[in-house]
Amino acid sequence: MSEDGIACLWMRGGSSKGAYFLASDLPGDPAARDDLLLRIMGSPDARQIDGIGGGDPLTSKVAVLSPPSRDDADVDYLFLQVFVDQPLVSDRQGCGNILAGVGPAAIERGLVPVTGDRTNVRIHMVNSGEVAVARVETPGGRVCYAGDAAIAGVPGHHAAIPLLFTNIAGSMCGALLPTGHAADEIDGVQATLIDNGMPCVIIRAEDFGLTGRERPETLEKDAALKARLEAIRLQAGPMMALGDVKDVSVPKMTLVSAPDSGGSIATRSFIPHRVHAAIGVFAAISVATSTRIEGSVAQALAVQPADGNYVIEHPGGTLDVFLDIGPGGEIRGAGNRRTARKLFDGRVFPRSG
Repeated sequence: MSEDGIACLWMRGGSSKGAYFLASDLPGDPAARDDLLLRIMGSPDARQIDGIGGGDPLTSKVAVLSPPSRDDADVDYLFLQVFVDQPLVSDRQGCGNILAGVGPAAIERGLVPVTGDRTNVRIHMVNSGEVAVARVETPGGRVCYAGDAAIAGVPGHHAAIPLLFTNIAGSMCGALLPTGHAADEIDGVQATLIDNGMPCVIIRAEDFGLTGRERPETLEKDAALKARLEAIRLQAGPMMALGDVKDVSVPKMTLVSAPDSGGSIATRSFIPHRVHAAIGVFAAISVATSTRIEGSVAQALAVQPADGNYVIEHPGGTLDVFLDIGPGGEIRGAGNRRTARKLFDGRVFPRSG
């Protein structure tokens, strides 16, 4: 199989890039599949020089697509994070950015038929067990990537891909607040442990002597800060029903501070050992949700919008999140607008051995 190359659709999804495969083109055994993906991406190597990965967690991602395993979906989507400098592949999280490319990829690969000028694709997110709906522009019977939508961290304008999520609370932890508390103390630091699509440990930047305005490269060089955050993360894992998280990429660590660019709250995210140049979609949803929880570390810092449209500030700009808030204040769902673009379609040749 690998000698002849493997069909691969390389796409930008949101502010990430990844390889989109059909499950039928990969080994069925997870261990063999992961070994193949490491060789395709060129891991473990900081530059991923002998593979197609870009030497960054945001460009070392994989989407595996297959026919739906449930009646309320059109396609199954398994997200895999391929570590850059470790021989690890993790399915312990989803990815809302790579998700943005799943609808177009499913249509491109013939898994989902076009239904008109816009095609709604119901995506079963295998990692969390939930279903998201993506609206894909399909004029003339094919995916159109051109449009006038812009998102932070991505140059130019492209076709908007609205995404709607429901029932994502406790996606991996079993509950929105897995400890049952709005805030817990870990190593003397107040932290909100939350999962509304992405398990996150949310902590105040000021509690680490930071302003929350630091550039990613500055935080990346702060070994003492990263060590302290990792110590907190390792303790948070069992508290969030995630078990030992030493070798997995969740929970994410997110520093929050008051907004300074007209948004709802400012963030600096760790994913978890590298500093995110922006913020992930599901992490942004979890952060926005945390601002509404009485007693959370984010609540007092946030500026609450009147219409449920949260603007999450991050180093690359902002990310818009919509929370569907019920009459009793409950969060019934969340939405986001992303873009995606097909970069190439062909065959990839993994290194041998």
